[in-house]
Amino acid sequence: MVQTVDSDMYDVAIVGFGPTGAVAAGLLGAKGIRTFVCDKSHDVYDKPRAIALDHEMSRLFQQMGIGKKIKPYLEPFTDSVYYGVDGQVIKRMSTVAAPYPLSHTPSVVFTQPPVEGILRAYAASHDAVTIQLGLTLTALTQDSTHATLSLQAEDGSTSQVKARYVMGCDGASSTVREQAGITLDDLGFDEPWLVIDVMVNAQGLAKLPTTSVQYCNPERPSTYVIGPGMHRRWEISINAGEDPKALATPEGAWRLLAPWLTPADGTLWRQASYRFHALVANTWRNGRVFVAGDSAHQQPPFLGQGMCQGVRDAVNLCWKLEAVLRHGGADTLLDSYGAERKAHVTDLTTRIKHIGQIITERDVAKARARDAQLLTDCGGVVKPTPRQDVQPALSTGLLASTPHAARGTIFPQPLLNMANGQQARMDDVLGAGWRIILSADAGGDFVQATHHHHLPALTTAQVGTPDFNEAEGVLANWFQKYGVKAAIVRPDHYIYGVSASAYDLASQLNGLTLA
Repeated sequence: MVQTVDSDMYDVAIVGFGPTGAVAAGLLGAKGIRTFVCDKSHDVYDKPRAIALDHEMSRLFQQMGIGKKIKPYLEPFTDSVYYGVDGQVIKRMSTVAAPYPLSHTPSVVFTQPPVEGILRAYAASHDAVTIQLGLTLTALTQDSTHATLSLQAEDGSTSQVKARYVMGCDGASSTVREQAGITLDDLGFDEPWLVIDVMVNAQGLAKLPTTSVQYCNPERPSTYVIGPGMHRRWEISINAGEDPKALATPEGAWRLLAPWLTPADGTLWRQASYRFHALVANTWRNGRVFVAGDSAHQQPPFLGQGMCQGVRDAVNLCWKLEAVLRHGGADTLLDSYGAERKAHVTDLTTRIKHIGQIITERDVAKARARDAQLLTDCGGVVKPTPRQDVQPALSTGLLASTPHAARGTIFPQPLLNMANGQQARMDDVLGAGWRIILSADAGGDFVQATHHHHLPALTTAQVGTPDFNEAEGVLANWFQKYGVKAAIVRPDHYIYGVSASAYDLASQLNGLTLA
């Protein structure tokens, strides 16, 4: 017999309670948006899959109020050193220098299971969120007013949930994506790899490199990542003719680890074979249904952006859902979600794919030519390239019409000196809604221009005023670098537009409407 779980309509139903779904549920629940979340699994997967995050994620955890809970599971990401055919250093990836632009360590490694548990607990802490686990989506339909999820429990019983909008966060084999008729575009990367996680002991640690490494070896390209504590990860390419299933065993894993370790040097935590793909959904919305996270895209892991990409999806869509559901925003605002995220993910995935192609060149002659070219490009001196330089800006969607290098980038978050002698991060002071930030030398005409807006809520602050006294000059340097005096910042911290004149600021605000 089919039962309705709740006679009332949910605002949003989320299928999938992994990191993307948990973040989405937490963000929506914090705003009082009635949210239903389901997943076929009861528990957090007890082994690590993602291993790297960036400062954009740490800023989000700060905003959610869980940063201190997550911090024990984070450690700074070491540099990644690229070794060429003959063992020479050909490239080095690092992080941006302090003072950090978002006031968080720019790149970190983390332990996924406890972090994911904290994200789930945050979602569950909100009265507006209903969580039901052990449910499998069997069908998804929609009409002009709502979508209906047909669900089956482990005992075979069935139920239905109705919601105004649905988010498919149910992974690479997404049922939501299939039911919505959304397909994936192939960006042309498909390779088999073995991922091995090891908890090394002191003996093993003494044998290993002190930085993360990309072994750009044509015989067997490999990646070595220093995780938190004694956790070390290897991503090792599978050669033609090798059986991925046989390699994804303790015996197979230790055989491939032989150049680094023996079984006496640590304990296997996980070994799993994967096909690394570069896939992006052709559309991210079908009516009332959206896809996010691995449901919408998959990318090679060479910059550790997989989980970050999914969380960006959740943040982008959730503030727009709030605008529509709570502040009278037009449903068409939600179309910008797919436009923005598809372009951004495609750009970043293409860049990651290019880095992957540097690592995975199998032809020895071409690999030597690659090494020579990289060394020529840097004049024979390999200088660190910050991982953050690879991150693209938003290029389309809800952005000001005036092009600018700062438009679509992430606005910095400086440390502020507070009246009580303490320091605080900007978002803790101003919140994470729409903001206009003015430079110290912006005149009164800029202040007047900030009144020309149609936004439901807007916070204005000016650098150098008594209540906005930054500690490290991050914003002063930022305004000088871009030659502007005002920035309009969206709730997801991306820059809607920048202005060098009060007239431009007023014009951009007049043209900014969510209705």
